[in-house]
Amino acid sequence: MILKSYAKINLSLIVNSKRKDNLHEIQSLFCLIDLADKIKLNKIEGKKDKIIFNGPFSHLINKKNNSIFNLLNLLRKLRLISNFYSIVITKNIPVFGGLGGGTSNAAFLMKFLLRRKKIKGNTFKKAENVVGSDLRFFFYKQGFLKNLGNITSLKKKHRLFFILIQPKIKCSTKDIYSRVKKYSSKKPWNEKKIISKKNFIKQLISKNNDLQSIVEKKYPIIKKLLTDLKKEKGCYFSRITGSGSVSYGLFDDKIAAKKALIKLKKKYPKFWFSFAKTV
Repeated sequence: MILKSYAKINLSLIVNSKRKDNLHEIQSLFCLIDLADKIKLNKIEGKKDKIIFNGPFSHLINKKNNSIFNLLNLLRKLRLISNFYSIVITKNIPVFGGLGGGTSNAAFLMKFLLRRKKIKGNTFKKAENVVGSDLRFFFYKQGFLKNLGNITSLKKKHRLFFILIQPKIKCSTKDIYSRVKKYSSKKPWNEKKIISKKNFIKQLISKNNDLQSIVEKKYPIIKKLLTDLKKEKGCYFSRITGSGSVSYGLFDDKIAAKKALIKLKKKYPKFWFSFAKTV
């Protein structure tokens, strides 16, 4: 069995407060994109999983303590699975980039292994504790995160085109959130007023990522990348996704995005680039 594990982009991100458990309460508009890791899965005999990582970002993975290892151990502890598996994960999604690759791997594996079972809220919460608080993002193609425990799926799914750039910086989520000093008030999301793609884009332009100024201050090259992205023809806006080092530009169409991609690759030949679209 081969599964695709899609990356996630935060189209906006508002940091509302710091909770007693030290997690930050956030709100976010987000979407899954077609940049994906590949998970090859087979049942095996024995009492131990065989988990192998390969691909361009595999060297950054902790081979003994990772989302797949932790998820499988939890599901067996909860008696939701009993088999052991050989799993090969090809890492195409940048690590420490804010695209949620590790959590995505666990989420898509969880969906497959429990496809014949109803995933209860308590199971979800336990999985989030061992995998990551963004686990539930990957059960929606496009949505609005009201708070860490509540997501509304967008009824109208819009086709969006992106250029992604990473300057090969390992951006620590824990470190970036530790630098947050100011919090934003919660804002409601009314999808009824923005059914058209034009109005949806207009709303996105008016929003931001509260972590961006922190990341730009620590890594000035990211601020430069975002400025260069925004200057490209057909780019609505540029932003970072999550707390990571991946910068993205949202483009009018596929042609404009790919023209900008060619141009920026020449300017930054040592950086990682990708074109992506919504799933």
